[in-house]
Amino acid sequence: MSKSTLKYIGKRLLISVVTLFVILVVLFLIVKLLPGSPINNERLSEAQRAAIEARYGLDQPILTQFVNYVKNMLTGDFGVSYNMYKDMPVSSLVGSAAKISFLYGLSAVVIGGILGTLLGVFAALHKNTIWDTLATVISVIGVSVPSFVFAMMILILFASKLHIFPTQYSSMNPIGSSIMPVMALSVGVIANVARFTRTEMVSVINSEYMTLAEAKGLDSKTLIFKHALRNALIPVVTILGPILVNLMTGTMVVEKICGVPGLGKLLINSILSNDVNIILACSFLYAAMYIVMMLIIDVSYGIIDPRIRLGKEDS
Repeated sequence: MSKSTLKYIGKRLLISVVTLFVILVVLFLIVKLLPGSPINNERLSEAQRAAIEARYGLDQPILTQFVNYVKNMLTGDFGVSYNMYKDMPVSSLVGSAAKISFLYGLSAVVIGGILGTLLGVFAALHKNTIWDTLATVISVIGVSVPSFVFAMMILILFASKLHIFPTQYSSMNPIGSSIMPVMALSVGVIANVARFTRTEMVSVINSEYMTLAEAKGLDSKTLIFKHALRNALIPVVTILGPILVNLMTGTMVVEKICGVPGLGKLLINSILSNDVNIILACSFLYAAMYIVMMLIIDVSYGIIDPRIRLGKEDS
């Protein structure tokens, strides 16, 4: 690996670390400025409340609290829950919830990626026909309508009316109760991937090297799947990373509707109960996942295409 590549990676990594630190500072200040006290038991006297705040270090200056929080965070300690799960480690709560959200998001990306690619290829091969128009309409609806609306529609149809799936998440039937939220989340992925695939496929099909390959006598199957689709999927794959993170950050309402014990539901409940350590950990995890994903894509682009690396260094 060349020095310029290592320099580029180091620079992007440094920017990401600084960005994460700034985000942590902002989140910490916002959480501390929230109205009310983290210890929201109204039955406590002022003396009891002061004793509890002293035990948790909430009576210290904000700067001291922030320094202590960063030190503990670097060792994997995000504090404890004040209200929802009394004195339980936040790291274990967030970790178990994040696994569920990640699994849902990954499943939606895989299903949506496959179906969206097929829909985009179908639309590109039938350009300017009724089928192309129909695929475009489906994509626009999928992008425009929020995932929680699809979740409610699927819940009403398959759970309330047809009784095929349970109305709420059940640990006794995790697969059956996961189908509806994954279906709702995958609709947006299908629409986005279909739009990108169709655009890229049309561009590749009309390119000069495809005309040359066709002139060489290659059959249509080889042209479409070995040449056109292969090149069209390169920019499509790059959007799947951010889509996965967006799904994890955008599953809050869907998880709440379907009763899924994921990261979104945990964050909403922590906000309602003013459990500041959980709010801070969930919010920072969302930001960290997004920045890490964008860093991976950014560095990959810089390694694959030196023009991107040189252009960013010049800017």
